[in-house]
Amino acid sequence: MSGLNIDHGGAISVDPAAMREAASRIAALAADFDRAREAVVNAYRAVLGSIGAETCVDTAALWTAGERMARLRDECEDAGAGTRLMADVFEYVELQVEAEAMALHDQAGADRLRQRMEELAASDARIADMAAMRVADWRGDRFEGLDEQGDWGGLLGPLFGLVSLVGSGSGRGTVWPWMRLSGTADPVTVTPVSTTSPARAPSGLRDALERMPNTGAGAQVAVEKLVMPGGRTTYIAYVAGTQSALAGGREPWDMTSNQQLYSGQMSASYQATVDALAAAGAKPGDEVDIVAHSQAGMIASYLSHQSGFDVKLQISVGSPVVDVADADQTLIRLAHTDDPVYRLSDGGTAAASGSPGSFVATREDEPASVLTDPWDPHLMESYLDLATEVELSGDPRVQALDTFWDDFGRAVSVERIEYHAERVG
Repeated sequence: MSGLNIDHGGAISVDPAAMREAASRIAALAADFDRAREAVVNAYRAVLGSIGAETCVDTAALWTAGERMARLRDECEDAGAGTRLMADVFEYVELQVEAEAMALHDQAGADRLRQRMEELAASDARIADMAAMRVADWRGDRFEGLDEQGDWGGLLGPLFGLVSLVGSGSGRGTVWPWMRLSGTADPVTVTPVSTTSPARAPSGLRDALERMPNTGAGAQVAVEKLVMPGGRTTYIAYVAGTQSALAGGREPWDMTSNQQLYSGQMSASYQATVDALAAAGAKPGDEVDIVAHSQAGMIASYLSHQSGFDVKLQISVGSPVVDVADADQTLIRLAHTDDPVYRLSDGGTAAASGSPGSFVATREDEPASVLTDPWDPHLMESYLDLATEVELSGDPRVQALDTFWDDFGRAVSVERIEYHAERVG
């Protein structure tokens, strides 16, 4: 397996605001070194001005210390300037992506964003070129290994290339905050098939993924109702991926729903998820966090934008779309670069999404030398392995997820209901 990469998403490694904060801290450190240098120089002069003091003090070492303070000050100033420059580059990329998308429905808003881009570019002639290079590098690395992995004698390479063209050409690989599903879903029935009382809520990333519904028993959605101290109630929805390669049958999680969701239309699987949450007691305004695989990544994106639920945490693996969320929502996305379904997202946008604590974790699942099922990188088993690797990475953004796990762990009771849905009529 190739190396794990964890970043803020797209061509953006770190949130620009966080980078500017770091630059400010580095600048403050430079000022500290400058004051230290001044103190050493004053001490050196005092020693030279005191008769006999130089015989007790190593003035050469004192002078060297002052020079070292000056070099550290200069290094900090350079590092701070470089960090501020990269923050501007990252912001430029974010503005460019958002302006291009906003122009489709809000030209005035897009023009305001472009004005800010012009201000950034005018502040440093390097910014626009560096932003273009950053995006180009990201585009080149998005799908490492997909064209070669399990290509079965080169037969699948052209197919995967076509999938990539669908993602990039349609623009449907990105779900923007203003997008809504159109039309009416096929009628569905939602029936509880299992009710349990887990001893605890999920305590980690892999633990959350392992709580996916028991599709072998026919469940496609599981809802855990967490009652917190004081009576506050929150919900976690676990939504499965595609269950049928057919179209239009009784199974809502089929290719019809895939096509509808990807093209921005209401699907039976989306409606069934909303109905399952309502049956579990969730109401508009309630906190509903989401764990999703494959097709469910599309359901999760629209659920966070149009359902009326307060989605604070969204975890998706192998999703064919990338959600663009506000800064008050934490998005965790796991993707194998050689997952053909992930390629439908076109890698998402070059801009970051979600809160500063959001992250995207990617790696190549299978080396090109291994002849294997090309769909293996998309299966939940592969993503469970990736989740384990992410949790062991020590990345501070992964560790910051403990805030959610700790909050879930405060629940005084957990009720879990698994639901089976079918199309009717």
